Amino acid sequence: MTDRRLAIDAWESLFRAQHAIFAEISDDFDDTLSQEEYDVLLTVTRGEDLTARLRDVTGNMLISQPSVSRLVDRMTARGLLTKCPDPHDGRGSLVRATDEGSALFRRIASRHGASIARRMAVLSDEELEQLRALTAKLRHTAPDD
Repeated sequence: MTDRRLAIDAWESLFRAQHAIFAEISDDFDDTLSQEEYDVLLTVTRGEDLTARLRDVTGNMLISQPSVSRLVDRMTARGLLTKCPDPHDGRGSLVRATDEGSALFRRIASRHGASIARRMAVLSDEELEQLRALTAKLRHTAPDD
């Protein structure tokens, strides 16, 4: 059985580390693209032909489905995305990065990636692999497993 105090201490340490790092790298975003918009474009630009299903975008976000839909609609109005019905799912939509959206994403992603790499450089490659494996395990394991 897991030591409860150790679990709480580890959780607090993880939470505080995430908070500190997030505060530092949030400076990568400016008035041209918010963190949430970046996250949408991250999912969309990884898709074939810079396209993703809206439900996949929603699945990668940390906000509710209605909030994602409103965000995508605002990004469409700004010319960063296009949105159309999904021909394979009559209830779904496809979103595609426009040339403007893709270019803006690449510009911010370059700066953001460099910030993340600088901040994470305190860890060795082996430690980074361990961290990735541990956080994946935390995300994908049910509490009773």
